[in-house]
Amino acid sequence: MNNISLSLVVLRFTDLERAARFYESLGLKFIRHGHGGGPEHLSAELGGCIFEVYPQSPKEATTIGTRIGFRVPSLDAVIMALSDFPAAIVTPPQESPWGRRAVVSDPEGHRI
Repeated sequence: MNNISLSLVVLRFTDLERAARFYESLGLKFIRHGHGGGPEHLSAELGGCIFEVYPQSPKEATTIGTRIGFRVPSLDAVIMALSDFPAAIVTPPQESPWGRRAVVSDPEGHRI
C-alpha cells in the first residue's frame, strides 16, 4: 500500500453556478456530469484527482467544515481573481513554514 493517492473530493453547494464561478477563479475547469440516477454535478480533473461540486440535497449531510488545499501557480493572481468574492479572503497571503499561503472561504463556507 505504498502508492496511496487521493482520487476524489466531493463538496456540496446550494448554488452550483456560484460555486463554479468561485472555483474557476482559482483556475479549475469544470465539465457537467450525471451518473445513473444521480444529480447533475460539476467535475474538474486535477492531476489524477477528481474534484466534484454537487448540489446540496436536504437528504444528505452538508460538507461545510471540510477544508481543502490547492497548490496554484500564482497565489497573488488567485487573490486578484477572487475580486468578485470580496468576503472570500479569510487570511491574506503570508509566508509560512510550508511556503506562501492564504486562506479563503468559498461561497458555501468551505475553507481553502
